[in-house]
Amino acid sequence: MTEDIKQIGQRLKGLRDVLDIEASEVAALCGITTEQYEKMERGESELSVANLQKIAREYQVDLDVLLFGEEPHMSNYFLTRRGQGLSVERRKAYHYESLASGFRGRKAEPFIVTVSPKPDDAPRESNAHPGQEFNMVFEGTLELTIGEKVLTLNVGDSIYFDATQPHGMRALEGKPVKFLAIIF
Repeated sequence: MTEDIKQIGQRLKGLRDVLDIEASEVAALCGITTEQYEKMERGESELSVANLQKIAREYQVDLDVLLFGEEPHMSNYFLTRRGQGLSVERRKAYHYESLASGFRGRKAEPFIVTVSPKPDDAPRESNAHPGQEFNMVFEGTLELTIGEKVLTLNVGDSIYFDATQPHGMRALEGKPVKFLAIIF
């Protein structure tokens, strides 16, 4: 696993220690086993932004603190220059660049997401999280599965959907796909 994932795991463990919370409580919140959660803390397992968001909301911590180890500072505006957003690779195939990491009290989480292609026979991954999500494709072709519906989004296409529905993304045509994702 990457160093980013190990650092996120350390921050999760630190949060639990500070708040005196059992791993089983956080695991139940995320809908996973205690063993799966403890692997996340040790940096041995892939992390779901959806689960990190659940933890951040439940324990009233900014998502940036868990993802990047930094507290947001700005409350009027926060400018992110191209390619300058804080980034994290939560899974081998996914790279997230936060576009509002320094803004305190955000109502939405905007990211530039890059999904690397996988073999066609690779298992499809999906997740669900509270709220809604908006995606707009900038580069490549994105396959988006929402529940049983499979959609193909090309450059310039966008979609707004109920994020409580299981959903997953996949890069098509053997090329990476880059898109704007805003989680509300």
